[in-house]
Amino acid sequence: MPKSKVRKKTDYTISSASRTPVKVKAGPSGLIYQSVMFGLMLLGLVWLIVYYLAAQTGLYSNDGQFLKWMADLGAWNFLIGFALMVAGLLMTMRWR
Repeated sequence: MPKSKVRKKTDYTISSASRTPVKVKAGPSGLIYQSVMFGLMLLGLVWLIVYYLAAQTGLYSNDGQFLKWMADLGAWNFLIGFALMVAGLLMTMRWR
């Protein structure tokens, strides 16, 4: 049986350019960025708490339900509250 040709394998060398560290030029995040980030997370939490306490339990004023507009949203309140919290959490990835 004929013998197959042996291929010469090239040695793999790591290029020095790919191992150089990258310096980040941006400084720490500003106070406004941090305030918005934490504010969104807290606003989402407060939104859900208010929905549970006021819109669902039936806090009533003289002319009807206290937060009728929030109660009319129904389950959409969960989307709004969690979307606000997730937006704040996504901002933490850029926080320095």
